[in-house]
Amino acid sequence: MIREHVGLEGGRAYDIVIGEGLLEQVGGMLGELGVSEASRHLVITDANVQAAGYLEKVIASMAAAGYVAEVYVIPPGESSKSLPLAGEALAFAYQCGLDRRSAVLALGGGVVGDFAGFVAATYMRGVAFVQLPTSLLAHDSAVGGKVAVNLPQAKNIIGAFHQPLCVVYDTTALQTLSLREMRSGVSEAIKHGAIRDRDLFFWIEQHQEGLLANDSSLMSELLARSCRIKAQVVAEDETEQGVRAILNFGHTLGHAVEVLAGTYTHGEAVAIGMVAAADLSVRLGLCAAEEAVLVERAMVACGLPTLIPNELDEAELIESMRKDKKAAGGTLTFVLLREIGRVEIVEDVPESAVRDVIRARREG
Repeated sequence: MIREHVGLEGGRAYDIVIGEGLLEQVGGMLGELGVSEASRHLVITDANVQAAGYLEKVIASMAAAGYVAEVYVIPPGESSKSLPLAGEALAFAYQCGLDRRSAVLALGGGVVGDFAGFVAATYMRGVAFVQLPTSLLAHDSAVGGKVAVNLPQAKNIIGAFHQPLCVVYDTTALQTLSLREMRSGVSEAIKHGAIRDRDLFFWIEQHQEGLLANDSSLMSELLARSCRIKAQVVAEDETEQGVRAILNFGHTLGHAVEVLAGTYTHGEAVAIGMVAAADLSVRLGLCAAEEAVLVERAMVACGLPTLIPNELDEAELIESMRKDKKAAGGTLTFVLLREIGRVEIVEDVPESAVRDVIRARREG
């Protein structure tokens, strides 16, 4: 078992616990966290995670520790992160008798974590929240307390900062992931290396075959190192007033591609966005061309996409990026590369340069 610590002020620090078979220990962990046995609790998951048998393990563990848990199952996929469905989940929590000492447990990938966290943040103005990620991609979203649902036009535009009591990462759950899901999760780990840890960046490239094959020891190390970077950045800037925005490297264009194309996983879209951001960094004179080549090489080595689909309209991509959460006053804001392991936030990026990158990074 590995523990990483997220240091926050005001007694809100928490641990990320990584290891095998942890879902069967959730009940005992809730007791250690001081979660009330007298209150009812809510486990939110999706249909795929339920079918994989993980929900049964969590419910059994909670029952053995004296906890009563209600279950709310959402359809898998990004479309579940909607206000109407969140409203239904909140109504369900109320009907089940959840109170201020109740906890919401998010059992699933990034969509479940964002959705359940939003429910926890808004029910009775905020109740306790525990992350139980079951995907590799969720190693990024499960840490840091950013919770949200989407508008049809934009991702994560309605949300809050609501930190979990704990993140419990059972690596056994990763064994059922597809190769595409593994690649998508590795994309976010590459991002952590690109922004803060040059050694991690090259370690991932060196071990990418074993990681994509789900080697358990390599995976535990990847999760620990990647979560450590996320925890450090969150501790420096919990509510994204400054440096935390570097975690959005690749996300400005990536979110636009993800929303407009509708066919890419989050990690795939971010991979496209990171390569484009590295290209933009070179064009603006911020980094050497060799550094951008390294970013693209890492994506290709992991089988991730690097090109912008031809069918996506240039003007629509620009408009979507202007509405990115980092932007202010309709300007284009990007996290850009200085070198592998170091980035900076650049505001008011010239639209002409962005258009040049879009045209250069097209498929074909």
